[in-house]
Amino acid sequence: MNDHEQQPAPRRGKVLEALARAERKVFTRPAPKSAKACMKFLRTRERGSTKAVAERLGTSRRTVERYLAGKLKKPQKRLQAALVEETESEWQPQVRAQAREQAATSSGMMVDVTAHFGFTCTGSSDDGRERTITTAISPTYAKQILELQEAGATEEELHPIVAAAITESYFTDWGTRADGLRADFTDVQSIEFRF
Repeated sequence: MNDHEQQPAPRRGKVLEALARAERKVFTRPAPKSAKACMKFLRTRERGSTKAVAERLGTSRRTVERYLAGKLKKPQKRLQAALVEETESEWQPQVRAQAREQAATSSGMMVDVTAHFGFTCTGSSDDGRERTITTAISPTYAKQILELQEAGATEEELHPIVAAAITESYFTDWGTRADGLRADFTDVQSIEFRF
């Protein structure tokens, strides 16, 4: 692969992006910013292999070597996005693991979402409509969401569990009302998670 044959940057859905942003907010130190610093960090994580770094970024080994040597400084948008994503996915793994563990065992997470919510239940219910909701997610659901994310779940696989978590805390008030209600959400406009 030469410098001009680059793979397209992978696209993640809004829920996956929101989970990644939530993890970045728990960093205790800022991640490397310059292309050279990111390349050095990734090379360290790959035990000195510039070939492995190039494969992760979807670029050539020679390009990686040029950034490490300081011959190239300003990456194209696709490479810059890949550098930021790969660096932040490896940055402070212990801090991220502690935040995930706390969310899965004791504190849960908060979610802010604007999406179209539709309902199914026994009896009557409101018609589906767009809502903006801020609610807590129990540690049980937080654990399921984080485990699915870690296992490489797709956006479509995450939607039902996030909808169930929102249903439990917001619509059924932790099981105290609207017995049997199930909410589904589609057309997610925005979503944010907080540990």
